[in-house]
This record gives sequence, C-alpha cells and structure tokens, in this order.
Amino acid sequence: MPTSTRATEAIAQIEADRSRVLGMRIGSKDVQLDQYIPASDAQLPPQLSPQLTTTPSLLSPTKTYLAISLDLDAPYPFLKFLSPVLHWIQPGLRVSRDESGAAVLKADAPFVANYMSPEPPLASGRHRYVFLLYEQPDGFEARKYAPPHGRLMGVWARVRFGFDEWAREVGLGE
Repeated sequence: MPTSTRATEAIAQIEADRSRVLGMRIGSKDVQLDQYIPASDAQLPPQLSPQLTTTPSLLSPTKTYLAISLDLDAPYPFLKFLSPVLHWIQPGLRVSRDESGAAVLKADAPFVANYMSPEPPLASGRHRYVFLLYEQPDGFEARKYAPPHGRLMGVWARVRFGFDEWAREVGLGE
C-alpha cells in the first residue's frame, strides 16, 4: 500500500506554523490555505511563490527546488482507496522575479509529471490537494522518472502514488 505520511506531516507542520505556507496563485487569484477552488478555476498549473506569507522567504535564490502536488482524497474523501493521486512533479524551480518585481518560482527544466488539473467525481465533496516544495537533490535526473520522449503521464501511473517511497528513492529532504 503506498504511503503519503510526508504529506500528512507537512499538513501538521503548516497547521502549527503558518509561516511555512507556500504562496500560490491560480490565474489572477492568490490562493489562501484551506480555500475552496472550483475545479474549473484550476485547469492550468499554479504560479508558486516563495513569499506570499508575512514572514521572510525561507528559499534561497541560489538553490533549485522541486514541487509536488497530490490529491489526498481520491476518489472520495470517505473512500480513499485510490489515494494519493499524483497531480504534478516539477523540478528545476528557481526563485526569480515576475514583471512586477515579486518573487516567484520559475521552472528551468521539463516536468517529471505534467500538471493534471483537479477532476474529482461528481458528488465526491471537497478534496484536499497539497503542494509541497523541496530542495531538489544534487544530481536529480528528471528523465529517469518522467515518461519517455517528453510524453504526458497517464492517469493510472498517478493513482496510489507511493510518495514516501519515491521521496526516499530520489533523496528528498524532510
């Protein structure tokens, strides 16, 4: 059975210390922690930001980061036998500035798992989607984990994603 204890531990850390919340923008809207976002509004990958919270950024402009997004409630919050579902792995993220001068994370590498927009089944209720950011391990080879020839990752390769196991394999920190 795949595990995602890292994701649930991250949620607990955020509940204890909200300064560790990653900034996120979908379209022109800044997303707040625990905010409901209709699936129709989340069709494109979000813009991640290191400092939309009130604390100074914990991210270094000299380091590279890797973002991961998971649905913890598939297919239904009360029946999670397909969880977690992988929605995105984007390596090669670096702190840069957008047109307004705000700090954002921009990718300089192809995805491992292309962004898959939320599409929970009808009448399933709200799902918890988590976006986690890690320092990218030195020597991380995205090609090793991505579908060959730049293809998009299929749905079944994302279902019951063994996040804890994958994180150990690639050497993600805590």
